[in-house]
Amino acid sequence: QLQLVESGGGLVQPGGSLRLSCKASGFALGTYATAWFRQAPGKEREGVSCISDDFGEEEYADSVKGRFTISRDNNKNTIYLQMNSLKPEDTAVYYCAAENSRCLGASLRAADLWGRGTQVTVSS
Repeated sequence: QLQLVESGGGLVQPGGSLRLSCKASGFALGTYATAWFRQAPGKEREGVSCISDDFGEEEYADSVKGRFTISRDNNKNTIYLQMNSLKPEDTAVYYCAAENSRCLGASLRAADLWGRGTQVTVSS
């Protein structure tokens, strides 16, 4: 069964850090372009960061550049999103997704598989 499972969300104060994980099962994550998306209440889902399948090239949305880092561990079949200097506007449900194609900037053209999401809340 093909599956993506996110973890690592939670409540953090402004300026704090979190690391999200997305573990794949049923397929090799390193052969897919993989991205993190987020959706805040009342807003459209947006691509946050994408890592390519071949050379691991990274793309970021302007709103998170310099603060977030995407990475992949092929041995663990897992991608990560290290989030530093978090702001209240980063509050959202974060999803990982995979597509058997290339990144489209910090997003994907049409994801083949989605995780269920993990809540990130940045508040004092």
